[in-house]
Amino acid sequence: MKILDVKQLVVEVSGTRLLDDITFFIEKGSVMALVGHNGAGKSTLMKTIMGIQDKASGEIILEEAYNQDTRFLDFKQRISFIPEEPLLMSELTAMQHFQLYGKSYGIEEDELMRRIERYVEGFELKGKLDEYPESLSKGMRQKVQTICAMLPDVPLLLIDEPFMGLDIYAVDYFEEILREKISGGTGILLTTHQLDRVKGLANEFIMLQEGKILHKGLIEEFETIKRRSGE
Repeated sequence: MKILDVKQLVVEVSGTRLLDDITFFIEKGSVMALVGHNGAGKSTLMKTIMGIQDKASGEIILEEAYNQDTRFLDFKQRISFIPEEPLLMSELTAMQHFQLYGKSYGIEEDELMRRIERYVEGFELKGKLDEYPESLSKGMRQKVQTICAMLPDVPLLLIDEPFMGLDIYAVDYFEEILREKISGGTGILLTTHQLDRVKGLANEFIMLQEGKILHKGLIEEFETIKRRSGE
C-alpha cells in the first residue's frame, strides 16, 4: 500500500520554479531518505507535503484515499513532523505541548498519558514537564519536539535532519522508537546531509538537485552513484 504518493509536483514562487515534476511514492513501513545540497528543494518538498507551501500543479495523496486538495483536514491528521529546529510555543510548558498534541490528534486521555510517561522516561525528561521552552537547553527542546511528533499513530512521519541536537543516548532511544513505528507500518520521509547516519533506517533514497530528481533508488545503490559522480 502506498502511504504517500506524490505525482508530477510543481512548485513556483514569484516565477521561479522550486520543484519541477517531482514524482515518487513511499510504501507502508518504508523509509525514504531525501538527500541533496542546500537549496536542492528538500525543505520546499517537505513544506509542500504538509500544505505550508502552495503547489502550482500535481497531486499529493495519503493512503491512496486522502487527497491534499479535497480532504485537507483528514490529510493533515495523518502526518506528524519533526523539524530540524524545535518549534515550540513559549507560553506552554513541555507537558502542555504534549497535551495539545494529544488533543489535536484525538488521542484518548489514558492512552496519551501512557505514551507521555513512556517517552518522557526514555528521553530522560522527568523533572522538566512543568518547564517552559526558554528554560530548556536546545537538546531538551528537541526532545520535547520529538515526543510531540511520536505521540500520535499516523501513517506518515516527516523528519528534517533526524538526530539533530540529540545526545547519544537519546539518538539510540529515538532510533528504537522509529523502528517500532516502521514495523507497525508507518512510512517515513526524512531529509539528511549525512546519509551514512540513516542508512540503517532508510531503504530508499531520492537525490534532489535544483528542484529536480537527479537519482532515486535503493539505499544500497547510493554509494555507487556517489563514486560515479565523484569520478
